[in-house]
Amino acid sequence: MNARQEALAQRLHTVRLRMKAACARAGRPTDSVTLVAVTKTVEPEVAADLLMLGVTDFGENRPQELWRKAAVVPTGRWHLIGHLQRNKVDRTLPLATLIHSVDSPRLLDAIEAEAVRQNRGVGVLLEVNCSGEDAKQGFEPDQVPGLVDRILGLKQVRVRGLMTMAALSDDPEKARPAFRRLGSVAETLRKALAGSPHTVDELSMGMSGDFEVAIEEGATLIRLGTTLVGDLPNP
Repeated sequence: MNARQEALAQRLHTVRLRMKAACARAGRPTDSVTLVAVTKTVEPEVAADLLMLGVTDFGENRPQELWRKAAVVPTGRWHLIGHLQRNKVDRTLPLATLIHSVDSPRLLDAIEAEAVRQNRGVGVLLEVNCSGEDAKQGFEPDQVPGLVDRILGLKQVRVRGLMTMAALSDDPEKARPAFRRLGSVAETLRKALAGSPHTVDELSMGMSGDFEVAIEEGATLIRLGTTLVGDLPNP
């Protein structure tokens, strides 16, 4: 392995150990959490290295970057974790395993319309602003139950869960209330959609600074960038 691959292998090993320990503290199996490697700051070759090391899921903030990197690493499972503009829905749907960032009824409707046009099943997460920050996008927690009728009317889109971002802090414990709130909102929505095709069983929460707390609070998808791919050595 070259220097970059060796660094990635060591970081991945450390992250896996931390994930395992967090799952043990929460009484969960380690395989109940999926690592999504966020590659927004690196070239596609880094994603290819991670794929070789056993990482299968990758996250991008910008649709254009997802398109570019998915073309280079087509066997990866690509997640869109940033905002999706409605005019980029058509090119994104065939490439995205999961869209984490559905943040408005208009976007949900646009994805459904394009999914119907393409005759394609699409999995999405609803983005919920559990930190209460004005700068963050997403539904307010108390808005989510009001989406039930709209969700039940979807033909091609399946709501598989929820996503949130905690407020930035040097103290991971400060993220816990936001993560706990997302779990509560998800449980309410899951009950309301019981018996429908919408499973609401995924919680996308936790990044490099707080992913262990997120796992303890029920995260099934953690989105790690800096911890894995920050300041890598040259190959």
